[in-house]
Order: sequence, then C-alpha cells, then structure tokens
Amino acid sequence: MNLSRRGLLAAGGLAGAGAVVPALGSPAVAAPRGTRTGFEVLAEDGYRLLADRTVGLVTNPTGVTRDLRHLVDVLHAEPRVRLTAVFGPEHGFRGTAQAGGSEGKSTDPATGLPVYDTYLKSGQALADIFTASGVDTVVFDIQDAGARFYTYIWTLYDCMEAAALAGKRFVVLDRPNPLGGRDAYGPVLHKEFASFVGREPIAQQHGMTVAELAGLFNGEFLAKPVRLETVRMRGWRRTDFYDASGLPWVPPSPNMPTPDTALVYPGTCLFEGTTLSEGRGTTRPFELLGAKGLDARWAAEANALGLPGVRFREAYFAPSFSKFTGETIGGVQVHVTDREVFEPVRTGIGLLVTAKKVWPDFAWREDLAIDRLSGSATVRKMVDAGADTDTITAAWAAELARFRRTRRKYLLYR
Repeated sequence: MNLSRRGLLAAGGLAGAGAVVPALGSPAVAAPRGTRTGFEVLAEDGYRLLADRTVGLVTNPTGVTRDLRHLVDVLHAEPRVRLTAVFGPEHGFRGTAQAGGSEGKSTDPATGLPVYDTYLKSGQALADIFTASGVDTVVFDIQDAGARFYTYIWTLYDCMEAAALAGKRFVVLDRPNPLGGRDAYGPVLHKEFASFVGREPIAQQHGMTVAELAGLFNGEFLAKPVRLETVRMRGWRRTDFYDASGLPWVPPSPNMPTPDTALVYPGTCLFEGTTLSEGRGTTRPFELLGAKGLDARWAAEANALGLPGVRFREAYFAPSFSKFTGETIGGVQVHVTDREVFEPVRTGIGLLVTAKKVWPDFAWREDLAIDRLSGSATVRKMVDAGADTDTITAAWAAELARFRRTRRKYLLYR
C-alpha cells in the first residue's frame, strides 16, 4: 500500500485488512452532519467490507442510523449485504429485558431472521452458536457507556474470543464514547476479580471507543487473536461529549436513559455494590442515590468535599422497582455543573466515603459486588477503614499509569 492510499484510508475511517477507500456520494446514507458512525462510513463505502460474506450482527436498540432506522432492518433490505443472523446481548436485541436478563432465542418478527442470545455465553459455547448460525463474518455495533462494568464491552470481548475459536472474521463498527476520550481514570481490575462486569485489567473509566477497545483486547488479552477489522468514525474527537456528535441518543439499557446518566455512571454505579439505592426504578437512575434514614446531612457532607464540577442536592424519592420498592427514601441527587472538570469516579468514591460517615446503617452487599465493580478489594477496605477520598484515589495511581501507557498504543482518534 503506498503512502497516498494509506492517507486516503485514514481519512475515510476504514481500518484493518481488506479495508477500501470509501465511494463518496453513495445513496445508501444521506450526507450527515457532525460525527459519522462506523456504520455510516461502511454504508458510504457501498458495504464493500461485507461483500460476498454471510453476516451476523451483534447489536441492540442502539444499533440505529441517524434517522433512527435499525441496522438489522437496513441491512436486511440491502441487496449488497447477506445478513442471516442477529445476536442479542444483555437486555436483548430489542431491549425489553432489565439488568441481568435477556430475551432468549427467537425469530425477529420484522425480518424473519433468527435471533441468538449471547448473554452469559462465552468461549466454546458462544463459538458453537456462531458456527451453528452459519455466518462467516460477525459484525458488532452497540453503543457503549464508557465504564468498565458496562457489560456490552465484555460482550464484545466474548464475541471476539468466540469468533476466533470458530474461525470467523470480526468487524467492529465504531460509535462515540459518550464521556469523550480524554484519558482513563479510576482503579484497574485485578485479574482475580474478573467477571462479566470486568474480564481484563482496564481502568474503571477507560476513555476508549469500542473499536479502540477491540484493538486493545486483540493485542493484549486474547489468547488467540481474531481476524479483526474496524470501521472508524469520521468527525469524532477525544474531547467530544455525546451531544457534539449530532447523533440521536437511544438508551443502550433500560437504566441508561440519557447521556447525563452515562456521565455520572462510572462513579455512581459503585452504589450497586452497597445496600443503598442507585436510583433504579426512578426517572434519574445513577443520579439519585439513597436509603431509609438518610437525610440532608449527606448532601452537606458531599458538598463540603469541594469536588470539581458537581453539586449535591438533598432528595427524597420512592423507587418503583429494585431496592426499596415503593418506599420513600432520602439521599442526594447528583448535579453536574461543569462536565469539563467533573470526575465521575472520584465523585463516586467521595459519595461512598460521606455516606458511610453520616449513615450508621451503611453496608456493602453480602456478595461483595463492590469488589467486582471496583476491580479489587481495595476500595471496600479503605472505605471501611475510614480513609478519605484523596487517599483512596491515590491508591490506584501506579496501576492506572501502567494502563494509560498500554492504552495509548490503541487510540484511533485525536
């Protein structure tokens, strides 16, 4: 490949073996404004990356075009693509299942395509599903939320591993990280705490897109690398929050209703590991936090920390499901006042520290889910010992620096 052609590929956003220069002006997708997703770049190229392939698509309700058509419907109607299977993750292909659930195997009524359930399947069991589906190329297109414990990136990991075992080609269509991608932050997973909310040692707020994560997984973690190709976005910058993209927001899961939720999620999701409500069953999940017996003292203590870009309001609410169903409880609402300086993971730690300080009934879940969420026992033990926010956040400095060095090798955007 000569330098001129390589430059054209970089500008066009296609990466990986077999990538081709986009054919501009394709009627498949109207010329959009703002960020162009990997799918839009693929379509503008006339779907040549999928030519003569039997394709299966791993996706969910976020797999939509700019005009809100689902990619399954678009590709099923596209004569240049042979789409024969759909693979659904946690919450399901159409998104009807709550956390910890899926929709099972079915037939999509709109297209007649078989829908296979990937949730909690990995390794050879998932490879067997890919083999049984008859596809030779697995395509991944799901909107991520930017946190290590958001399970879609581990669906990506598991599908890459399974595709390698099954001898399938793997294509990732990129989408924005809703938090931007300035840097990684937070504790790094310790391997002995690996689970479906964290398979490999990455930071709690990873600061990467799904295509960048795919490169990281393939280059650093998978025992058998997959034949990976990625389709980059156009017009996305690492400093961009989601609203800069011009793309519609489709909730990637039932409790991720807005980009505002995603902004706080890498920190406040830690409350899933406590007996406090993390706001599930309210209109502001992960922004409302509370429990019976909490009152205005928590907001006062949290505000006294002086955390950057955030304020806390005394709040009372009654969750409609999950913890404290139907009970009125007290707590805080997280209000981000300056997202440019807001630090979600540091904020989450500060809220844990202050909740334990003001509420005598503060407790972790009996299954110690906090250790899987934070990636080790360190956060739990330091909070229990009475450490302050600065001391806890300093504890992961060395492991975070190592991850940041590794991460830099796989970044695709400036």
